[in-house]
Amino acid sequence: MDVILDRESPVVGATPKDILYAKGTQRLYRYRPVTDEVYRIPVVLVMSLISKPYILDLSPGQSLVEYLLREGFDVFMVDWGVPRPEDSHLGLEYYVLDALPRNVEEVQKVTGEREINILGYCMGGLLGLMYNGIFHDAPVANMVCAATPVDFDGMGLFRRWSDRRWFDLDRLVDSLGNIPPDLIFRSFEMLRPAQRWAEYARLLDNLHNDLYVKHWRLFNKWVYDQIPFPGQAYRQLIKELMWENKLMKGQLNIGGRMVDTKGITCPLLHIMAEYDHIAPFDSTQPLSTLVGSEEKEDIILKGGHVSLIAGRNAWTRVWPQLSQWLGERSV
Repeated sequence: MDVILDRESPVVGATPKDILYAKGTQRLYRYRPVTDEVYRIPVVLVMSLISKPYILDLSPGQSLVEYLLREGFDVFMVDWGVPRPEDSHLGLEYYVLDALPRNVEEVQKVTGEREINILGYCMGGLLGLMYNGIFHDAPVANMVCAATPVDFDGMGLFRRWSDRRWFDLDRLVDSLGNIPPDLIFRSFEMLRPAQRWAEYARLLDNLHNDLYVKHWRLFNKWVYDQIPFPGQAYRQLIKELMWENKLMKGQLNIGGRMVDTKGITCPLLHIMAEYDHIAPFDSTQPLSTLVGSEEKEDIILKGGHVSLIAGRNAWTRVWPQLSQWLGERSV
């Protein structure tokens, strides 16, 4: 009954933090350290534009943020917030050329360090690649991309549904402004239309298992807690990436600045999920080939889009490797 009536909803995003900088709906958080000594180079988590960031700080004991703090990292997060109707004009220029550089400056001010590590999840990884691909002198010491699509020819059904022959993109954006969260969520759900009912069946089979029910409620809460997609950024994503695949071709231009990913030379850790249906493996796998880094490493997880970064395999396999990889390069 607690599940059906959503009573005593699980606590999410509970790791203590402070707001360092705010503009509009966007917030830059700094999480409070739990150890006396931290690595010199801070970690900046960059989130997607279409989902809430607490997937990286899901619940005490199941939080990547909490884990990184215990491992001795100075952790920051760029949370884009929930866009308002008046934010529908915000495009990639704002996020890549204005917002991200400003957030990096704020991190530099408070830490006194010039360099940062970027960890981008899903579209957050894309924004990080665009930022680093334009500003080759950016103070990015190391870069981590997780579940980040780059080859949009590999986006499967998403690419079919947005085919320019029948998808009137401009009319959609001009009529709605921001893309409603329900439209985004239903497009995800249509990728695996029977998955929701299969999850309910598994829940019924495991109702006696309190831990299973707790995990189910946590992930279910995040999956259904979607937010609007800023209209102009959505227009650019479809036209420039989904239709033209310009990032993969080396032709992406943002605000008159070319995104040259070959100019990215910092060490790169690329984490991808073999059975990811949101960012399919075919779309994420080529990422390492786009950058000019001599030092790059791929981690392939036999999981999905969420379990890659927050599931049991993530806790036991990805998080320790991530901590070791960043730790060796953050002293």
